[in-house]
Amino acid sequence: MDFRLTKEQKLVQQTIREFVKNELMPLEQDVLRNEREGRPGMEREKIRALQKKAQELGFWGINTPEEYGGADLGPVMSALIAMELGRTFVPFNFGGSADNILYYCNEEQKEKYLLPTINGKLRSCFALTEPGAGSDAANIHMSAVKDGDHWVLNGEKVFITNGNEADFAMVFAVTDKEKGARGGVTCFLVDRDMGWRSEYIHTMGEWGPASLVFEDVRVPEENILGELGGGFNLGMKWIGQGRYMIPARGVGAAERLLQMAIDHSKTRVTFGKPIAERQAIQWQIADSAVEIEATRWLVLHAAWLAENGKDPRHYASMAKLFGANMANDVCDRVLQIHGGMGYTKELPIERWYREMRVWRIFEGTDEIQRFIISRNLLRGHVKVGDLMD
Repeated sequence: MDFRLTKEQKLVQQTIREFVKNELMPLEQDVLRNEREGRPGMEREKIRALQKKAQELGFWGINTPEEYGGADLGPVMSALIAMELGRTFVPFNFGGSADNILYYCNEEQKEKYLLPTINGKLRSCFALTEPGAGSDAANIHMSAVKDGDHWVLNGEKVFITNGNEADFAMVFAVTDKEKGARGGVTCFLVDRDMGWRSEYIHTMGEWGPASLVFEDVRVPEENILGELGGGFNLGMKWIGQGRYMIPARGVGAAERLLQMAIDHSKTRVTFGKPIAERQAIQWQIADSAVEIEATRWLVLHAAWLAENGKDPRHYASMAKLFGANMANDVCDRVLQIHGGMGYTKELPIERWYREMRVWRIFEGTDEIQRFIISRNLLRGHVKVGDLMD
């Protein structure tokens, strides 16, 4: 059993770390200022300029198949990259990519939606969640009724990332009430100019999701993504991919925060001694380091399973559950170690604090992850102690 990174993985990790340090971290104060004045953290043009710099380093379409011009680095490398990007809160993602389920497009749809998305000409959003169907994704109610060669969509989607900026949405609607999630949900590719509208949802963090409203929106039958009735499985493929990427980002953020706490504890003096010499502080630092390391290997195990064609869902749920809570706990400890200054907006800790709280909610709440893990064990899908198969 060899836990060492390969030479290629080390090179990629170090290159991304330098990119984050040199290109992204210097923008943090600008991002904080913009966000606190009610503007987006970074302008779209600035993000594109950074994406171009990353492309010059070879980081373009990191998960995009080579046939579409991507690097196709795979789940393990992607997780390592997410850990490095997590070291900053600057909103940035590598260009040249598309949602994994867009590869289920037929040839005509690829020309209209997939390729322009990869090339950055179009932006998409994933629209599954509804006011009464978040973690219970099988309970969606948006209707799609057949009318000639069109489907008429009615309903609302909420908490949709990129919903305010997207040119088209991957919308999940009920096409057969009797079948429900077992063959009665279909995914549609719906252009904004087909008639849906978006409204901004204000949150405690800087994540700005949208509510999408559909009122008699007519969608051509040719815009069905995948197969009629196959939408629920597509939705689960999209959600499943992200579950170990959230804690991967949490590893990087927690490492950065922990280093801030270590540095501060060495210089903050109380009652004649640096607080680093206080057991209460030492234990918080130790607990944080252990939990970060545990999350790292939960994430990499799930990514390794995915990369080797095995089912990662059980272990991705474990990584999501433990890692999202780890990041929140570490951030809370770091804020506590900084005392009153940690609570101010002079430091970025409060910004991370607000952002991380949603990690325990989206793409499957803590409760859903516990349900999945316990169900798999109780039904015998996974055996206790048999964790590396």
